[in-house]
Amino acid sequence: MKLLVSPPPPLFPSSPCRRSGKAILQKHFHAVATRESCKCGEANRTAICRVAETHGSEQVKGREPLRRGTVSPRLPVPEHIRRPPYDGTDHLPDVNPDRQMHDRESIVHMRAACELAARVLQYAGTMVKPSVTTDEIDRAVHQMIIDAGAYPSPLGYGGFPKSVCTSVNECICHGIPDSRALRDGDIINIDVTIYLNGYHGDTSRTYLCGEVDEPTKQLVKVTKECMLRGISACKHGVSFKAIGERISEHVNKYGYSIDPFIGHGVGTIFHSEPIIWHTYDYEPGFMVAGQTFTIEPTLSMGSTRCEVWDDGWTAITVDGSLNAQFEHTVLVTVNGAEILTKC
Repeated sequence: MKLLVSPPPPLFPSSPCRRSGKAILQKHFHAVATRESCKCGEANRTAICRVAETHGSEQVKGREPLRRGTVSPRLPVPEHIRRPPYDGTDHLPDVNPDRQMHDRESIVHMRAACELAARVLQYAGTMVKPSVTTDEIDRAVHQMIIDAGAYPSPLGYGGFPKSVCTSVNECICHGIPDSRALRDGDIINIDVTIYLNGYHGDTSRTYLCGEVDEPTKQLVKVTKECMLRGISACKHGVSFKAIGERISEHVNKYGYSIDPFIGHGVGTIFHSEPIIWHTYDYEPGFMVAGQTFTIEPTLSMGSTRCEVWDDGWTAITVDGSLNAQFEHTVLVTVNGAEILTKC
């Protein structure tokens, strides 16, 4: 069975995601899903995959597999808070084909939404400690967002039951907060998106919990560097391909794998064109000043083969290898890119 959301570019390793039950959900990052094994388009990419799988298998030793906990009921949002169009339905919206452009007024709104998302993420990061549950993080994030008069964008999006994504260890993305307590040595990606005055601000980062070993610290460090290198490629008139090229060049030095989840346009619409690949690709088109989109590479210590739990969201690596991700929303300018979610 193949589940294909977006066609992979020819040079992109076919990175499978398998699951049972209902069709895989898209959310921010649209996965290529297939049962085929990892295949790289070039000889050097194949070698890199093999090296990465060795790193992953070594890392799994001594660490228990991620287990799901109990998911608490959905938290309420006050009636006076403005809701996104998808609220009240479990229908997953299609990716909007329009590329979102902004004038001076809408850029002001984007900055406000993104600044709030950045503050919420920063606060959530202070909670990352052994014994804290991801459900506690979700509750704190939810409260901070509604106290600011905003809506937590993930809540109800395609039926997602929580206000933030919390992806621990081998969870690549879309982890649902639950009763599992964080443990010493864990890593966790917290993905915050808020909807304020009709605009979405989207950001995430990977945090270290307690004492984390050096190989894992390096994975997290390199992932952040990849995001920043991708952003540094952005400028009016530059090809979108430059983002993936810049990221891939850096990843290749370390032998990590790039997971097949993508960035996207963001603004008044949660997910739209352009599709932002984080690896070598043939994505057509050029950046234009005034566009906003996310850059959010996810790196794995091992294979990029993944499976999705029957909750329809939680994507984990089949080999149990660790993953890290960082994300910013950026605004393309004539001279480069402005990071809107920088705190």
